[in-house]
Amino acid sequence: MRMRPTLSWTPTEEPPPGSTDLEPVADTLSAGGVLVLSGAGISTESGIPDYRGEGGSLSRHTPMTYQDFTATAQARRRYWARSHLGWRTFGRARPNAGHRAVAAFGRHGLLSGVITQNVDGLHQAGGSADVVELHGSLDRVVCLSCGTFSPRHDLAERLARANPDFSPTAAGINPDGDADLTDEQVGDFRVVPCARCGGILKPDVVFFGETVPAQRVEHCRELVREAASLLVLGSSLTVMSGLRFVRQAAQAGKPVLIVNRDPTRGDRHALTRVALPLGAALTTVAGRLGVPVGGETPV
Repeated sequence: MRMRPTLSWTPTEEPPPGSTDLEPVADTLSAGGVLVLSGAGISTESGIPDYRGEGGSLSRHTPMTYQDFTATAQARRRYWARSHLGWRTFGRARPNAGHRAVAAFGRHGLLSGVITQNVDGLHQAGGSADVVELHGSLDRVVCLSCGTFSPRHDLAERLARANPDFSPTAAGINPDGDADLTDEQVGDFRVVPCARCGGILKPDVVFFGETVPAQRVEHCRELVREAASLLVLGSSLTVMSGLRFVRQAAQAGKPVLIVNRDPTRGDRHALTRVALPLGAALTTVAGRLGVPVGGETPV
């Protein structure tokens, strides 16, 4: 059993630069009790771009806010047209080596849990169990009037029937499953209402400008309290929804380690930030620990 690493610098000091040394990550995982917090960066190798990395979608795309979505029918038409097209591509994404490595660590009892900021479901597809989806999931839809949840594939079929000639070519796909379309391409796309009450349908995800449900946040805080350490994978930690758990862990004296190619807002709280591609980095760590990752998991 390896010894758990301890902080070698004070969080109030200048954070250490990005490293290529995976030994602290391997040491931490071997000690067990690791809580994983993942962001969009873990899914880029599956063909889903992140928000803020090099070539991130925020440089060309403004995500839909909750306020805009609920304000006008035109905003909802634009969202659902883009999301309906994006879902076709998004739904074909497959878990990559990073997702499979996280699942392998879990199967070998090295993790205390997984929290993901992603809405793509790739951790579960890769074999991870009991994943907390901090920002929800695109594979569910909720009615804002009656609160009924329904599968996304049911809505996709309804939208396809309502828009049989809708087949534009998107300029790109975004981490929220939204495709880049012009207003002209959106055209007169028909949005369908809730099949139960006729209300407004929304994907079961936390939009920009919307808050994460308090009960979910408290569940994540409890996971941090129970964990021995926190391993951040592929998140810039720019938004407070993820950064608060890094701060909580650091304040409790728990080691925080980050694997992310670019600097993050949480670097000052971390033992190390490893600036390597996630899939290769986590596969290397798994090899050092004798944890078989395996091939692609069927979906």
